[in-house]
Amino acid sequence: MANARALFDGDPRMSSQTATNDADTVLRQVLQDVLGLSAERVAAFTPETGLFGHLPELDSMAVAGLLTEVEDRLGIVIEDDEVDGEMLETYGALLAFVRAKRGG
Repeated sequence: MANARALFDGDPRMSSQTATNDADTVLRQVLQDVLGLSAERVAAFTPETGLFGHLPELDSMAVAGLLTEVEDRLGIVIEDDEVDGEMLETYGALLAFVRAKRGG
């Protein structure tokens, strides 16, 4: 738990690889929790897995909840003007966005 807390507090002792893996793990958990997807389904996501427009669970109403939960769990702020179709097009695009926001 201390390591997880250090990561969220921006502890520089945490490796960028740990932060990168953590972003993937947290993002998968958020997708599972917010969209009600099974753990198996989310675990099978690849960078090319389509999200918005491909997952019926991720409609325009779910996007706000998803992004809010990502902000809360990863300690980032997503500005309205940063949200676009490209960022939500695939799992890989969303993960890359989250990693960039976290500085990783």
